Amino acid sequence: MTILQLLILIFSFFALSRVILRTRDKKLTLYEFIFWVFVWASVIFIAFFPGVSTFFANLVGIDRGVDILIYSGIGLLFYLIFRLYVKLEELEQEFTVLVREISFIKKKEK
Repeated sequence: MTILQLLILIFSFFALSRVILRTRDKKLTLYEFIFWVFVWASVIFIAFFPGVSTFFANLVGIDRGVDILIYSGIGLLFYLIFRLYVKLEELEQEFTVLVREISFIKKKEK
């Protein structure tokens, strides 16, 4: 096992522990928990068996296993950014409604 694999494993187990703690604190839903456990378990699996990524890369016509990991990572990041954007827009709309209601109540009190 290389030093890089060891560092990846340490970080992945740390991240997995954070997922478990956030789920216990009710800050993650069951679906989010399952998603993140799958992500970090996949990272741990690939760290132990790096040849698996080459196998999957060859299935889709990519030469190197690390390339498919990079492509998948970028795709995952874009998806997560999209989810954050949607959630931010929802919060902004809720905030606007709340500010309007507070403003209306204060105007009514005067």
